[in-house]
Amino acid sequence: MKRGPASDRPPALLAVFAHPDDETFRCGGTLALLARQGIRVQVMTATRGQAGSRGDPPLCSPEELPAVRERELRCACAALGILPPILLNHQDGHLSEADPRAIVNEILAVADELGPQVILTYGPDGVSGHPDHIAIGLFAAEAFRSARDVVALYVLAVPQSLAEALGMTQIHGVPDDAISITVDVSAVWQAKIAAIACHRTQLGQTPILTASEEKQRLFLGRESFIRAQARSERDLLLNPQSTFEARNP
Repeated sequence: MKRGPASDRPPALLAVFAHPDDETFRCGGTLALLARQGIRVQVMTATRGQAGSRGDPPLCSPEELPAVRERELRCACAALGILPPILLNHQDGHLSEADPRAIVNEILAVADELGPQVILTYGPDGVSGHPDHIAIGLFAAEAFRSARDVVALYVLAVPQSLAEALGMTQIHGVPDDAISITVDVSAVWQAKIAAIACHRTQLGQTPILTASEEKQRLFLGRESFIRAQARSERDLLLNPQSTFEARNP
């Protein structure tokens, strides 16, 4: 059933990602902070991460992995204090081959129900260049263009200076002056670390977790975003009451 305009509903953000764990490492702190401000935060994940790591040593069989990663995602969302996630059933590693209109329609259906003012997703670089990240970002951007009540589309970003300082050659950094907003998530640090710990099968795939606490806080303690498209000057992240640090409001 078609709901009223998003402007008539409580503030909400829809985060659209490819895999369980995408919601935590680069934006989990921001999601937790928004939830603490009373904003409804909904994560939508296109796959169940069935092509990902099972842990080292393996924590489950290949057949069990989708269910395990779903539980990990639900654990992480609970740790962040956001709504239970919505999981789709597309194939991990093959999102670029999926029917774009089908996924866009699935995103639009959730947006119609939730009424978000903001959609958050991956940008054209997918942060790491992962084809699934790039594909879901394209689908979410297309959904934004069709969802006229959504005010802004944000994408995850890593400042070039940070990627270089940490020697993260696998990360696609963006010029620092392209960043729209940087969020200090130290106030919810423990919640973010708890959410990361939920993704037990993936911990060995994340080199930053074996780095010093100083480097972990440098990479995980501040989250950056680009305001890719917008229909208004202000939104949930760029507003007069925001405690976030806007670089280019």
